[in-house]
Amino acid sequence: MLIEPTKQGLYCEAGDFYIDPWKPVDRAVVTHAHSDHARSGCKAYLCSESGEGVLRERVGKQSHIDTLGWGTPITLNGVQVSLHPAGHLLGSAQVRVEHKGEVWVVSGDYKTQEDVSCEPFEAVRCNTFITESTFGLPIYRWKPVAQVMDEVNGWWRQNQEEGRTSVVFAYSLGKAQRVLCAVDASIGPIGAHGTVMKFLPHYRAEGRPVPEVLHAKAESAKELKGKGLIVAPGSTQNSPWLRQFMPHSLAFGSGWMQVRGARRWRALDRGFVLSDHADWPGLIEAIRATGAERIGVTHGYTKPMVRWLTEKGWEAWEIPTRFTGETTGTSGEPERDGEDEASE
Repeated sequence: MLIEPTKQGLYCEAGDFYIDPWKPVDRAVVTHAHSDHARSGCKAYLCSESGEGVLRERVGKQSHIDTLGWGTPITLNGVQVSLHPAGHLLGSAQVRVEHKGEVWVVSGDYKTQEDVSCEPFEAVRCNTFITESTFGLPIYRWKPVAQVMDEVNGWWRQNQEEGRTSVVFAYSLGKAQRVLCAVDASIGPIGAHGTVMKFLPHYRAEGRPVPEVLHAKAESAKELKGKGLIVAPGSTQNSPWLRQFMPHSLAFGSGWMQVRGARRWRALDRGFVLSDHADWPGLIEAIRATGAERIGVTHGYTKPMVRWLTEKGWEAWEIPTRFTGETTGTSGEPERDGEDEASE
């Protein structure tokens, strides 16, 4: 096999590099800067040009990072490698690996829905496709993004009328910027937790439409309280930091909000179905578009996805992972997309 799972993560022996390694290695090709895909301590990293800034925030600003433009191939020990947009967050990439006429693509995390905060997903033809399966069940089908954001804007306006601060919990990298870029900034002042703020300059540098955002802290509390929208990681729920913006209404943006009871379980006022992962139709659409005969399935609902693909005629198998997928945890967000020391 061209790419195989090891104790350090996915490894291409022919090219002597790892893709999203779980432990420090000599050469890491990184799909994106979420902490479960980008580990600090590697001797050298390779990522997309637009993903370099956020990756440095993750692995250290002094790290050795090489970059590639979209679709630009390089050769590593005789193996051709190129990066292609995954649509998950700014600079997120799929890794195309070609050796002796065999082409594999490792998707990392991806979504096929529109998102102005990052590059759109690009299907890449291959023989073998390694796909995530975070929401790999037919029950997961996302609403149009415009409809979800209309719900967010309407909730914010209602809270303003009632003198409450609107707080949306979202991953500090990716989901938070997606909300900020898509919300109606004319409604009122917008604030963000510090773990969200540190990534905003990189989004602006890549031309993403980030509105004016206040650093949500004691100094800006008066301006935000009762009328503003604040985007913060889920681990701030029930924290002293959050109490300074009371009275507030709490919401969470995640694909898991489609599951009945998820909002109540998290003690939220609202749940918005907004995921940075592909839903069931998106997963199937992406898999078909690759033209691949073999599908490796990792993260999330792997067994149901493998069974469905096998029944439809694909050669499919599970690929082990240390991570289980997007969760609804309230403290620390320790799931695959868990982002920060405060932080679907």
